[in-house]
Amino acid sequence: MTTTFITGANRSLGYETARRLIEAGHTVLVGARDSARGQAAADALGARFVQIDVTDDASVAAAAADIGAHEGAVDVLINNAGVLGPHGPADQLTAADASAVFEVNVVGIVRVTHAFLPLLRRSANPVIVNVSSGMGSFAATHDPGRAEGRAVAPLYTASKAAVTMLTTQYAKSWPDVKVNAADPGYTATDFNGHSGPQTVSEGTDAIVELATIGADGPTGVFRDRHGAMAW
Repeated sequence: MTTTFITGANRSLGYETARRLIEAGHTVLVGARDSARGQAAADALGARFVQIDVTDDASVAAAAADIGAHEGAVDVLINNAGVLGPHGPADQLTAADASAVFEVNVVGIVRVTHAFLPLLRRSANPVIVNVSSGMGSFAATHDPGRAEGRAVAPLYTASKAAVTMLTTQYAKSWPDVKVNAADPGYTATDFNGHSGPQTVSEGTDAIVELATIGADGPTGVFRDRHGAMAW
């Protein structure tokens, strides 16, 4: 049975991804920073909760050790935890704001991936899915016909562009691990006040697709639910 660990899995896209993968037969480990919310989500899903704060080295190391002791290996790692960052004019954004967004969205992926790589390499088909965004696509954010082209969110967009590039570089670095990026699309979640036109199930389509690829699946790709995303 496939063992899958998802960060930020206590709500929205992470929770729905967990639900769908459990339905597909995966053993899902629900990762979340808040223990009460994470345990409640895991209980509702019929999954095991693993506490993890992606901004804390000790917390990430403890999560990897916990899974190593109980499950022994991880087949699929889904780096889903992310933050939007502050709203407001760009001229009010500070270095502290940038550090906070990048610490979760980018450095958090590096921290978790580094800690979990030994567990992934115990799998016959190790897979990493990084949840990126069309908001990090140069093509999408320069297209006035798309929602991404009309939005202004300097720190979030920059962090997601970094996630996608990090994904392709990891894919080049590790031929033995499939590393891909998913764009959920503009989905109605807590993240955006439920303003997106897509359902949460539609928003997880690309994540689930990339989490269930076989040994002959792709690596280094960036997809949304309709197919390949422009960089």
